[in-house]
Amino acid sequence: MTASRRILLLITDLQVGGTPTVVRELAVRLREPGRVDVEVACLAPWGPVADQLREAGVTVTALDARSAVMLPIVRRRLVRLIRERRFDTVFSFLIHANTMAALAVPACPGVRFLQSVQTTQPRPAWHWWLQGRIHGRAERVVVPSPSVVQAASWRSRIPAEKFTVIPNAVDPADFADVNPPADGTPFPIGFLGRLDRVKRVPDLVDAVGRLGGLVQLHVFGGGPERAVIERRIAARGLKRWVTLHGPYARPQDALGRIGLLVLPSEAEGFGLVLIEAMAAGVPVVATDVPGIRDVVIDGTTGILVSPGIPQWLASAIRAMVEKPWLRARMAARARAEVERRFAWPAVLAQYRQLLGLS
Repeated sequence: MTASRRILLLITDLQVGGTPTVVRELAVRLREPGRVDVEVACLAPWGPVADQLREAGVTVTALDARSAVMLPIVRRRLVRLIRERRFDTVFSFLIHANTMAALAVPACPGVRFLQSVQTTQPRPAWHWWLQGRIHGRAERVVVPSPSVVQAASWRSRIPAEKFTVIPNAVDPADFADVNPPADGTPFPIGFLGRLDRVKRVPDLVDAVGRLGGLVQLHVFGGGPERAVIERRIAARGLKRWVTLHGPYARPQDALGRIGLLVLPSEAEGFGLVLIEAMAAGVPVVATDVPGIRDVVIDGTTGILVSPGIPQWLASAIRAMVEKPWLRARMAARARAEVERRFAWPAVLAQYRQLLGLS
């Protein structure tokens, strides 16, 4: 039986990260046998999330873009995929995928195109310039938070009415069995995410140095800033107190090893790891920046501090570590907030309405 709806989710890559995780969950949850088929394509070569999708029964196509000079070839591959698989909707995520989808629009009449922007970070500026040029090829631009609306409206000059805000989501049941440590000397804290400059992990390393052995920092993730972080650890003499674990397959495994999540980013579009930690009962210290403040309520579901100031980050970590009652209270409130605002049943209904599936 041929499904009445065929949707392609297009993303830049399928490495482990927040947006690939959202795409994976959407692909799995939107499918309805005989009614809605969902496939995923990525511009880059195969990645770990592609394996997860395939294991879940989702068809994945890697368009295998390895350099900018391949842009015309990848466009032809995408157009051929859309035509041959007869997709009626193409929903792209992140600037490179948004651009490639926009280039395919003239060759795919009758296909509905949607774009998604997932960040507030100002660099690189050309990303915002380009997004401002291509948004007209899409019917809607979907973002995870009001902060992204503000950033994209300002930097890309996209009219505010073009946006649809749909938050990222988790299934709380997937994190119900996580049992984070309630004590320990030193107390285990952690960072989960891609090691990019915007995450400001060296600030967290400096904060650990100010805590005099009170905490053990576990860093889960890989990325271009790893060497910078390693040098900062060595310069501060903190090899005993900071462990770099590399990429992780399941956030639950990493969250089960820490009693406090710290996200010191200078910018976030949302911060999926925040609601993963909140669902797992792991309290949160993070920076008071757009995207994060859309998720964490300062003093209620976590503690927020100004970015780029390690001593303030250290003070917030110390307060959480030395006050178990505070961690417990914030973790309980955070779990309730996830159930109320960021659980998949409610969020999926918003995507279904956007896609005309409800």
